[in-house]
Amino acid sequence: MKIALIGYGKMGHAIEALAAERGHEVTMKIDKDDPWPIESGKWKVESGKRPDVAIEFTTPATAVGNMLRCFETGLPVVCGTTGWYADYEKVVAECKARGGRLFTATNFSIGMNIMFALNERLAKLMCGREDYKVSISETHHIHKLDAPSGTAITLQEQIVESGKRKVESVPITSYREGEVPGTHTVVYDSEIDTITLTHEAHSRKGLALGAVLAAEFLAKAEPGVYTMKDILS
Repeated sequence: MKIALIGYGKMGHAIEALAAERGHEVTMKIDKDDPWPIESGKWKVESGKRPDVAIEFTTPATAVGNMLRCFETGLPVVCGTTGWYADYEKVVAECKARGGRLFTATNFSIGMNIMFALNERLAKLMCGREDYKVSISETHHIHKLDAPSGTAITLQEQIVESGKRKVESVPITSYREGEVPGTHTVVYDSEIDTITLTHEAHSRKGLALGAVLAAEFLAKAEPGVYTMKDILS
């Protein structure tokens, strides 16, 4: 599989290494100052270098434009950027209108997605237990641009929906420290006891692996919009 990396920062480098381990080739890298090799909606690259799928990890300000450009050229795109979800419906509509393929996730780590499942189950078990106050905390490296993280927002949305709680009763606290890859904690606290659910990433490798798995899935998928649930199922 030939991959285009849109965004070649630390995540891009981690994805490139993981892709090579799995027998794939990165044939295109587009970073913030690089022009797209496109003219009149078509790729200006050698046929042997044309990517089968793009993996996008950039910024909230540029992610939407990058995805729309991929749809325009018929390139399936895996988007790992967070913080752009106010435009989610617009992006999905454009993807469907062009018969494109899009894979989005607030977190590509398999372990984190298992935590999502646990969080949803715990929220259902705690539904109606007003004696427990719930909160979320997330810690990331100082370079992360959005706060709270998309992962923390997903955890919050799950608790609100599955636990029948108001969004203001599930506060999120964000910390930005050093080079922390990502730690997310959900706490249910009462006078009697405390229940804690935590996922701590040790490196970007888990995110990179999930992104490459998503690219492998998307390259063979039918047109549509997909998430990590499609892989885990």
